[in-house]
Amino acid sequence: MDDRQTIRASDRDRQEVVDRLRSAAEDGRLKMEEYVDRMGRAYQAVTYGDLAPLHADLPDLGPAAGREAPPPTTAPCAYVAWRGLFAGLPAGLKGLWTMWLTAVLINVVVWALVSGTTGHLIYPWPVWVAGPYGAALLALSAAVTLFRRTRPSPSRHLP
Repeated sequence: MDDRQTIRASDRDRQEVVDRLRSAAEDGRLKMEEYVDRMGRAYQAVTYGDLAPLHADLPDLGPAAGREAPPPTTAPCAYVAWRGLFAGLPAGLKGLWTMWLTAVLINVVVWALVSGTTGHLIYPWPVWVAGPYGAALLALSAAVTLFRRTRPSPSRHLP
């Protein structure tokens, strides 16, 4: 028996297996019930030997396989697209987006309560909170994303 099979797996190892299983489910290689079952067993795995059988029947989708993202028209849901959009942002920008969303939600709730208690729809003033600041934040996020995509990777300059 290989000694590696008895070595304890880390949280990162378990997450890599779950990510691989998710990709297989998205590709139609696993049924949802099978994916959920394997995912549960992956999170409960203790050693590499526990993780190996969970993906042994799946093709290797490592970096060498050159897996490409599906075209935008085949995205499973809008949530995945938004999650991917904000995933590459720095923590500071994610914090700004969270503060903006919190402020907008509070203003919309106050507006809805005032409109509901007065009995008629009042002027939608939360757009003045959401619009300009949201546009500025969107422009900043787009600039940061563009900068990060166009700058040379440090690994390209290594000998």
